[in-house]
Amino acid sequence: MKHGDRTVEAKQFAALDLGSNSFHMVVAQQSERGMLTVVDRLKESVRLAAGLGEDGSLDASAESRALQCLRVFGERVRELPEAQVRAVGTNTLRKTKDALRFLERAQSELGHPIDVISGREEARLIYRGVVRGVESPGCLLVMDIGGGSTELIIGEGAEPTQLDSLYMGCVSWTKRFFRDGRVTKKAMDAAILAARREMQSVVRLYRKAGWTHAVGSSGTIVAIERILQAKGYAQIDPEGLAWLRKKLVKAGDVDDVDLEGLTENRRPVIAGGVAVLSALMQGLRIDGLNASSNALREGVLLDLIGREQHADVRDSTVRHLQERFEIDGRQAFRVQQTALSLFDQVAQEWALKGHHRALLRWSAALHEAGIFMTYSGYHKHGAYLLTHTEMPGFSRQEQRCMAAMVLGHRGKPTRDKISDVAPMWDRSLLHLVCLLRLSSKIHRRRSPRPPPDVVARASGRTIELCFPGSWLEERPLSRADLEEDVRHLEGLGYRLSVR
Repeated sequence: MKHGDRTVEAKQFAALDLGSNSFHMVVAQQSERGMLTVVDRLKESVRLAAGLGEDGSLDASAESRALQCLRVFGERVRELPEAQVRAVGTNTLRKTKDALRFLERAQSELGHPIDVISGREEARLIYRGVVRGVESPGCLLVMDIGGGSTELIIGEGAEPTQLDSLYMGCVSWTKRFFRDGRVTKKAMDAAILAARREMQSVVRLYRKAGWTHAVGSSGTIVAIERILQAKGYAQIDPEGLAWLRKKLVKAGDVDDVDLEGLTENRRPVIAGGVAVLSALMQGLRIDGLNASSNALREGVLLDLIGREQHADVRDSTVRHLQERFEIDGRQAFRVQQTALSLFDQVAQEWALKGHHRALLRWSAALHEAGIFMTYSGYHKHGAYLLTHTEMPGFSRQEQRCMAAMVLGHRGKPTRDKISDVAPMWDRSLLHLVCLLRLSSKIHRRRSPRPPPDVVARASGRTIELCFPGSWLEERPLSRADLEEDVRHLEGLGYRLSVR
């Protein structure tokens, strides 16, 4: 695109879905008018869930496949700004015992951070991606069968109203019921029954929802639709699924299955996928289902662009939680503004970036989340709430970092306490804990008067606060709090100087 005599590169955004069966990447280019054009897609069958042991460890071959794929994807997106790339990990990375070690290597290969998201957050993003491609969605049921989990969502128009994530997927069910590719009627019936039992807790709720249209997304459902269409079926329906189950059982081994539309990448996990989809359609009494080419990656892409355009769902989540936990918004704002002022003064010395500032801003807004329960130990209650509350838009890592900051803003913080809440902590997180802590001390009186113009300087692990005039002398409680913090911050390895 051109501006006068200048040629301006169109902005590109990349979304990566690191699923339990396949890794996907979509790259889109945004025009000046905001129109999106997909300019690149990549997909690799990694079968991450197939390498997940019963003890939660990933075997070497699955790790190797994943890292090699991310190395390839990284070549495409490594030079894009961090704010224009988002990679999300799903069920297998949620369950992996040594996820932190793997993520460190994976992020190095990709060249960008990887967010592990909750099942409900995955469902929200799936719905956002799918509904974009549905005309007049009305009350919509969306189901997505992944490698390790299945997401169910009901929505009204663009907004999801019910989100659930079930622990069953095409890879996990294939490993459990169809080992070595063997398919028998007994195994198929057992797989369907187990899936029906897994979804038992949500069946009644979804039947009563009154959805008018059902759509399926992701590779499993797209593959099954392709197979049934090749046979002459207009859509996925119970009759077509029954025919497909019989074909798999008759072959006896997935390697011997001869089905038009079945790709070699999908072949190893098709039996598990058919069993899960059969259970869903039986349990939810679905007569017909169409597949959508949109899925999680498109939802991630739209969410990412929303952040760029100042329509970040995380801001809405924080505002909702402030209301839910009855947080004093005026006090939260005072602490937030001082924390951000201190941040801006020390950011260069401490190598803090924009995403660190955002985390501090959100944590300051929610630092009193636990006070509605009881004042005593409210920082502990707040940390627990932020760890376990469903927070649309936030990754698990972000939630835990915010919880650690809320925990550390009061009491006697230590590295061990921080590590218990946020195992992925690093020096940057400790910097943020210090800033939030100091800001809350400055505003302990909860005064509506303008805060002091504090000058902050940082050098290594030393932070100096300089207050104007006689501000400290006139506020002995604040002075005592800050002087007491000199000792407490030593537990985090910092030296505080106040004058």
